Amino acid sequence: MDLIQQLKTPNFIVGYAESRIGGRSENQDSYGSAETLYGFVVTVCDGMGGGPGGKTASSIAVNEIINGIKEGNPDDTASNIIIKAIRRANLAIIAQGQEMPTLKGMGSTCTVLLINEECATVAHVGDSRVYQLRGKSKVFRTFDHSMVFDLVRQKVITEEQARLSAQSNVITRALGIKPDIEVDVAVLPYDSGDRFVLTTDGIHGSVAETVLIDMVSDRKHALGTVTDEIATTIDGKGRSEGGGHDNLTIAIVEPKINSKLRSKMNTKTKLLLGAVSLICLLSLVFNGILLGRNNSSASEETKAAQVTEMDSLKSVIHQKDSIIGSMQNEIGNVQSNAVNANSELSAKVKKLEQENAALSGKVKSKVDENKLLKEEIDRLKADKQGGSKSSTTGKRRN
Repeated sequence: MDLIQQLKTPNFIVGYAESRIGGRSENQDSYGSAETLYGFVVTVCDGMGGGPGGKTASSIAVNEIINGIKEGNPDDTASNIIIKAIRRANLAIIAQGQEMPTLKGMGSTCTVLLINEECATVAHVGDSRVYQLRGKSKVFRTFDHSMVFDLVRQKVITEEQARLSAQSNVITRALGIKPDIEVDVAVLPYDSGDRFVLTTDGIHGSVAETVLIDMVSDRKHALGTVTDEIATTIDGKGRSEGGGHDNLTIAIVEPKINSKLRSKMNTKTKLLLGAVSLICLLSLVFNGILLGRNNSSASEETKAAQVTEMDSLKSVIHQKDSIIGSMQNEIGNVQSNAVNANSELSAKVKKLEQENAALSGKVKSKVDENKLLKEEIDRLKADKQGGSKSSTTGKRRN
């Protein structure tokens, strides 16, 4: 699968995928797609393991995930159907490794997109990713299960530092390692023209995220051309840097309709829209009054009343502007306080961890001291008992 492939999608979406060997001797990435009772599914998996293990693991993952979703229980939610399919793939990889000792220890990451007219459901294990882009904006992205991204979560390093780290390929979750596997799942609304992007780390680990988003967001060319160009660009970059670069796989799915599930409006947006609506209403009332008064022959007193009423309305509008400003400042302060509180909490947790470590050291030292003291007491008791026996014997001999 080294050539661009148009996915066989239902009419409301279009999709393409491409996988390349990169600079390696074997392509251990796999991908697949299918229509199911629950929507269109596409999955991208990155295998690992010596010899044929990596390719075997990723192939098993793709097949079992797709078949697991096809055979899912209609009474289950889409999220549960995907989770069960991924767990089925995990056990299948483990079982295959137990049957064939040469494959023992193989594993795979996985990403899954299940999309229907209601919504999109995404899931992942490992450091392969799913993006949802709207225009050039990142609406959603999975969070890598890797050692360096744990440091990103703790704000020790940035995402770009994580990408460039020599430890970036050390993952903390994968299929085929242990029977119990934790799966991250998200249910997402989407708009017509959004792009869901599934990638192995051979794609997103090769360029800065902003560069990748720019490439995926290209609307001047057809989606198939965009997909192929991304693979060609990244593959070419790897070769120009000496080769030996990772396998690379990308799948892009673009819906042509809006999902029935819609995004919930956050509190800040509701407040701002409410304030703007109020200002618009006051403006309409103000203009209506002016229009009505201009169409009548008003006396001097009436004109004076108009001026007073206009001033009053202007004052109300000014007050509402001030309220909006205060709301925005309050929201900013709340967000700032939350960030500061989180930083302070992290510092306190770190301090408590350090104090706990120091206390553990002291406890261990005291335990060691008590042990030595007990041994000394036991020795003294033994010496005392020995001396008493010797004295008694002497007396008897006299």
